[in-house]
Amino acid sequence: MAIVSFWKALKRCKVLKENDNEIQLARVLNVLDLTALGVGSTLGLGVYVLAGSVAKTIAGPAVCLSFLVAAVASAFAGFCYAEFAARVPKAGSAYVYSYVSVGEFIAFTIGWNLILEYVIGTAGVAKGMSNYIDALTGNAMKNFFLEHMPMKIGFMAEYPDFFAFFLVLVITALLAVGVKESTRLNNVFTALNLVTVIIVVVAGSIKADVSNWSIPIENITEEYRPYAGAGGFMPFGLSGVMAGAAKCFFGFVGFDCVATTGEEAINPKRSIPLSIVLSLIIIFISYFSISTVLTMMWPYYLQDADAPFPHVFEETGMHVIKWIVTVGAIFALCTSLLGAMFPLPRVLYAMGNDGVLFRPLAKINSKTLTPILATILSGILSGIMASMFDLIQLIDMMSIGTLMAYTIVAISVLVLRYKEEDEEPTKSNGTNHEQSLDHHPQNAQFSITPWKVFKQMFNLNGIKKPYELSSDITKFSIFIFFLVTLAFCSSLVWAYGSTWTVTIIIFGIMMIVTWVIITRQPMQDVDLSFKVPFVPLLPCVSIFMNLYLMVQLDFQTWVRFIVWLVVGYLIYFCYGIRHSSESDSYKEKHRKSSKVMGVCVISGRPSDISKQSTKF
Repeated sequence: MAIVSFWKALKRCKVLKENDNEIQLARVLNVLDLTALGVGSTLGLGVYVLAGSVAKTIAGPAVCLSFLVAAVASAFAGFCYAEFAARVPKAGSAYVYSYVSVGEFIAFTIGWNLILEYVIGTAGVAKGMSNYIDALTGNAMKNFFLEHMPMKIGFMAEYPDFFAFFLVLVITALLAVGVKESTRLNNVFTALNLVTVIIVVVAGSIKADVSNWSIPIENITEEYRPYAGAGGFMPFGLSGVMAGAAKCFFGFVGFDCVATTGEEAINPKRSIPLSIVLSLIIIFISYFSISTVLTMMWPYYLQDADAPFPHVFEETGMHVIKWIVTVGAIFALCTSLLGAMFPLPRVLYAMGNDGVLFRPLAKINSKTLTPILATILSGILSGIMASMFDLIQLIDMMSIGTLMAYTIVAISVLVLRYKEEDEEPTKSNGTNHEQSLDHHPQNAQFSITPWKVFKQMFNLNGIKKPYELSSDITKFSIFIFFLVTLAFCSSLVWAYGSTWTVTIIIFGIMMIVTWVIITRQPMQDVDLSFKVPFVPLLPCVSIFMNLYLMVQLDFQTWVRFIVWLVVGYLIYFCYGIRHSSESDSYKEKHRKSSKVMGVCVISGRPSDISKQSTKF
């Protein structure tokens, strides 16, 4: 019984509640605010550094195609986020989405990973901004601290970066003042950032030369020939384009912060999906234009990987534009810093409010209507990370939490679309009484046979609405698809030789068969303001892309990630599992003061919940 209770606790889903006495977050964000937040949090270090570094050593002029591939992968994840934002307009992003759809343990795992992503993202942008400003002053800060306060520890930075710590504290204070005030400044900085991008594209087009996209290898000097690949538009081949896409993908990380504003958006079911789509479009156009102009202005093998735009405009004699871009980059980094830190207090607030993390984190200030303690804690933690670690060490840890969150959201989309309904399923071919008994939800659990399971795997009876057996088959198929895809991606990255070729083919066939089984299952016909198109193809492709990028992460990243998970699970099993709002003890304690207004979207059976409130 203890094991059964423990298993049920891990699977319990979030029930949306309404408490009139509880202070709510301020609903003040419109589509413009949310779109600017998504663009600002994403269009930072990537646009001013990533394009040049990827073009020089990985993809060449075809870096624009790498950004295209990365944009498609990000759009798949963005569509999944948008549907969940339409379903669950609550603060917390993928954490709440998975809590409502998959279960508490998976939700805690995702939330804990999101904390890691946002902490390191904030620290990384602060560190990058500090390095950028320090470079403009001739590395004065670096030289001073190296001389007076060196840190001779292998896994930490060379010196404590107090300026980066100060930058994080300034943003923390701004976010603590109020969400509307901080987003107003974010809107201004984002506008300046986009103006800078436009100036770069227009000014760079004047010096653009299409011939830089087709430089033959024999025209490249001996000094650069060993690093220039085969020359031409795709000097490193298709593999270089895909490797560049894996790198460029992380230039799109950050748009998901829009999904954390569910309790602060004026009309979340409409504005959040629309803002996610708009921000991804603006980000892709900016990246594509920047990378195109950059590689046309100057040969790819002569790019400066650390500061490409100042270098290119200096080499082409456009000194005024160089300084305009430099100033614009500082504003862009300010915007990225604000956007990177904005979601972190919201995730801590959501997890604290649910009791899976310490409940004081959910305390809302009555004047600013912001999670003040969560914001301060976020600032301190991010500031310490920014001051104590190098930029490369911080960036190495950003990807794995993000990719796992994207994967869980895509899986949750599939689970929700194919979850069972209370109504009796309809059939497209015949109304035979035997078929009716076979597929009636109440009878299916008592009359399951291998033949009936096989028929439902390929839906030979043409069932139109999901029910218990079809939902179970879908969940199991999604799990198998995840495992087979992980094995397939691992084989692609690590396997060599003819034996592994056969293994890859087998895994590929298994992926296709599993996808066909999922496709054949009946799907819900839900009415949402935004729905992911081409289900189950698009979520399955998103899962594949995310897993393919995850298996390319190095061993040290996985070790740090496992350590982070162990710390999180200690907190959950020692505190969260007993203090969760969905635990029986907490429900019994607060039964009289809680008004239930929703149901778990997986179980879908309102046992002690009013049937009049089973829809969000």
